[in-house]
Amino acid sequence: MSHESLADAEQAKPDMIANYACETGESPLWHPKERRLYWSDIPAGRLFRYTPSTGAHEQCYQGRPVGGFTIQANGALLLFMDRGTIALWRDGVATEIVTEIPSERQCCFNDAIADPYGRVFCGTVPNGEGKGRLYRLDQDASLHLLLDGIGCSNGMAFALDRKSFYYTDSLAREIYLFNYNLEDGSISDRRVFARFDEADGLPDGATLDSQGRLWCALWDGASIVRLSSGGEIAERISLPTSQVSSLTFGGDDYADIYITTAGGNTSVECDPVAGALFRIKAQIPGVPEFFSRIEVPAISPLTT
Repeated sequence: MSHESLADAEQAKPDMIANYACETGESPLWHPKERRLYWSDIPAGRLFRYTPSTGAHEQCYQGRPVGGFTIQANGALLLFMDRGTIALWRDGVATEIVTEIPSERQCCFNDAIADPYGRVFCGTVPNGEGKGRLYRLDQDASLHLLLDGIGCSNGMAFALDRKSFYYTDSLAREIYLFNYNLEDGSISDRRVFARFDEADGLPDGATLDSQGRLWCALWDGASIVRLSSGGEIAERISLPTSQVSSLTFGGDDYADIYITTAGGNTSVECDPVAGALFRIKAQIPGVPEFFSRIEVPAISPLTT
């Protein structure tokens, strides 16, 4: 990809917030009701949270792998897990909404994002052979397959005008743009929005800022980037570790960028911050993510 001016980004310096040496730190998400950040370590089955007002952080969940998650309108977390399991998590208790998806028994959910109506778009990544998929979970907890044959389902975002949807296939090194129908949640007319060279790394997690520009984490690229309206890299912010996995805006004014990283399970002395959580002050703030509004049927405690 061509590169525009990076001068503004040079002023941003990442601060390490917490280092749990995550194998695959992922899915940072600001919880506006609690005024704190949640993030996961997918294969280790761990969730963490950080409260900026006190500086305190902790592990708050240990169990089956959690890929993406959303925040329900009532403040609970909706967890998207391995085997296609979807569970509600609150006060330390996880309860199943979807027990499993038979075609996803060898896969794990990765990124998930709520849309403006409270549906959830959720993608899977295969463990070994096979391909990933993209689903939409509607408010009545019904699940709908949207895309198949995906290398690694990843970062998603909805355009500010709510007419377009961004979706990443990391292994294809591409971010796609779809037409998005707000009324029924359908997507159509897939086209390539951004394509990344091998030297850039793999596009991973993504989020949108208040000017409608997409930000992307670059796995094996040691950076996050802001993309232009044409999908070119307009700004780059470097991180002190290579496997940069995802990012989100947070804080009361959404002026902080929180960034997850991976590789803590194999880190050595030359990369002691692999798997840590970082924060950067944003020059352009972000926008709040939407709440999921999934109706919870009669459910039972999750078997870990």
